[in-house]
Amino acid sequence: MGSEWREARLEDVCEGVFDCPHSTPDLTSTGPFVVRSQDIRSGVLRLDNAARVSESTYRVRIARAEPRHGDLLYSREGTYFGIAAEVPPNTPLCLGQRMVLIRPNPALVDARFLLYWLNSPVMASHTRARRDGSVAERLNLPTIRALPVPVPPLSEQHRIAGILGALDDKIELNRLMSQTLESMARALFKSWFVDFDPVRAKADGRDTGLPFPVAELFPSSLLESELGDVPLGWDIQSLGDSVDLVKGRSYTSEELIESDTALVTLKSFARGGGYRPDGLKSFSGTYKAAQVVMPGELVVACTDVTQAAEVIGRPAIVRGTGDCTTLVASLDTMIVRPRGASLTRGFLYFLGGTAAFVAHTYAHTTGTTVLHLATSAVPSFRFACPPATVVKCFNAVAAPVLDRVQSLEEESDSLATLRGALLPRLLHAGESDTRWAEAIQ
Repeated sequence: MGSEWREARLEDVCEGVFDCPHSTPDLTSTGPFVVRSQDIRSGVLRLDNAARVSESTYRVRIARAEPRHGDLLYSREGTYFGIAAEVPPNTPLCLGQRMVLIRPNPALVDARFLLYWLNSPVMASHTRARRDGSVAERLNLPTIRALPVPVPPLSEQHRIAGILGALDDKIELNRLMSQTLESMARALFKSWFVDFDPVRAKADGRDTGLPFPVAELFPSSLLESELGDVPLGWDIQSLGDSVDLVKGRSYTSEELIESDTALVTLKSFARGGGYRPDGLKSFSGTYKAAQVVMPGELVVACTDVTQAAEVIGRPAIVRGTGDCTTLVASLDTMIVRPRGASLTRGFLYFLGGTAAFVAHTYAHTTGTTVLHLATSAVPSFRFACPPATVVKCFNAVAAPVLDRVQSLEEESDSLATLRGALLPRLLHAGESDTRWAEAIQ
């Protein structure tokens, strides 16, 4: 490190490192957020699925310290231990179990600089070597307070945080753009194929709001069916009539060795839906040609943990192959391939995100600790199948949206890789993390 740099303990550059209350709070539907380790697993606090507590519970849980913008949330235990995230502005929240609050001293350390350091590969290696716990991996509070921190001059900290922060800001912008684009396409799918808004408008003599050629594709009346009212002329059919399903390959731990092939596993599914290319596992075994997954194909999660159940039955579109040349579906995964041209990838993806599909697949699961999706779950789902002309019209909107979302996510992956490569260089670690890693062992 540079001559003006020094090494300090985490607690020496902070105003405080505060542990969480060691109790499980009662949750409510409204009120301040309670942050758990899964809410910061990406290194950014995501409140989309965060739990809430009452105002009285919140007051009890902030007795030691009330989280404020500029503080850092740090997970000390469980699957996502050793990850930090910044407290956002104007957001009342308290700590859940397994969490620690870090309050940097602004006279000594830039909060974002400290955030990047705590989430760096060097620190990940350092904390893994110091974890304990036979059931759940964890860091004890003295270990956290003693974490080593490089402390360059504040001006240099601000510069480093600014460079890395610009990359993070672009990643966040891409995420919001992807979220908005997909939400728009999902809303259109729901309007056309769940609520049947164009049909209802024509039946009531109202304007559909669609261009004339598109409006003409929809009938002007609904017909009662086993699924309720559906557009006249639309067939009620099972999903198995229109798709081919390929179950993934089982594997053993001995087969998970370095190779040019990777498995799409349960970890390849983001909690709540979506795809995570960083969840791939290198694989050396044999497989069937049909089990090879191509970028852009649709997969469904076949297992999940019972306490979350945020993934099972949810669809995801595979994007990229990472550092591997071949992707293979694992036993946790089912490949869904449209049969013919009547249904498209986009139609099936958004159909798989409907409340009816999620409820149907969840009802076809078994297991007490780990949920397993029944083989019949996906093919037995029944829905009102629109004419191919209507699907084609929807796909003209959905396909470009999904392609754009994929390109934004791939760009973000590249930016995240760049950020990871820049950090050790910005920390004067030479060509790699080796020198600094050795210094903190």
